[in-house]
Amino acid sequence: MGQAAALPPALDELPLKRRQRREIVEIALAYGMILLVIWTPPPWQKLLWYTAAAVITSLIALRFESWSAMGVRWGNLLRSSWVVAVALGVAAAILMAAARFHTLRLPQPFHLVDRYAGYALWACAQQLLLQGFFMSRIVRVMKPGQAVVAAAILFAAAHVPNPLLVPLTLLWGLIACLHFLRYRNLIPLAVAHAILGIVLTMTLPGPEHRAMRVGLGYLRLSDTSARSAAPVRGALAQP
Repeated sequence: MGQAAALPPALDELPLKRRQRREIVEIALAYGMILLVIWTPPPWQKLLWYTAAAVITSLIALRFESWSAMGVRWGNLLRSSWVVAVALGVAAAILMAAARFHTLRLPQPFHLVDRYAGYALWACAQQLLLQGFFMSRIVRVMKPGQAVVAAAILFAAAHVPNPLLVPLTLLWGLIACLHFLRYRNLIPLAVAHAILGIVLTMTLPGPEHRAMRVGLGYLRLSDTSARSAAPVRGALAQP
């Protein structure tokens, strides 16, 4: 866990300081685009969403080694899947507590897929961004322990000002980044993320999380609208 991430061959030929500057520039550019999307009102937000997606995709493509290098792989899958078991246990406890306090809102079985499939895909995308893009770059600039904290703070800050999601994403960011450093596999993290996120939307009253919105969307959504609004997919959610 104490070793720095492996470098792509093209980067390995550059001097250390120049490599680190490039990592910092890419992190700042991608994160800046995400913040612009979060805090820009419609109709400009939609244009910025597509621009941010194109910029981040281009940065990934320019440095792309393989899906395995980004954590999408079969290696360590079974060993790292304990995080899914833990997520299922936490989800079961939350569901039982919500049933006891009458806040459980289970959708009809035939609506389950169409209501939450999008969120499940977005959970996968968030983990790919957090670990495959940000964490893999930050760990080349900082020590592994510092990189975990820095990546988790960036992840949580992208959920400001939602008072529920900020602490939860900070905690999850720490767990997920530590898990990734040890196992280098995103698949269990994406599954666990999807389980926990879906359960939260089923069990917490809408006004508490304002349909999982962040940034300007959170501030603009009234408590009344939050009761009926569908959950949005987080920091880079399409408007």
